[in-house]
Amino acid sequence: MQRMGMVLGLKPEKVAEYVRLHAAVWPDVLAMISSCNIRNYSIYLKEPEHLLFSTFEYHGTDYAADMAKMAADPKTQEWWALCMPCQEPLPTRKDGEWWASMEEVFHHD
Repeated sequence: MQRMGMVLGLKPEKVAEYVRLHAAVWPDVLAMISSCNIRNYSIYLKEPEHLLFSTFEYHGTDYAADMAKMAADPKTQEWWALCMPCQEPLPTRKDGEWWASMEEVFHHD
């Protein structure tokens, strides 16, 4: 299992919409997340900076393949089409990232 942490900006005028969307995530999207070996997934909002922080556990063996599977899913693509206009990727993210990956520097069970 690999713990993951990521960060992303949120457009100030889209905060309420993003929160509303995530109050009722589509069942097909949740099923795809699970089928891609993601568990214990949470998204947090930090105001007033409008930052989203996500944390999850990856329980698979090929993260790139699982993320490609998710990206190819039509329902997930529809969901992202609603969410992505709300988001503002960090200018410091790595090439190819939307959510910027973060390094884990501490963990305690």
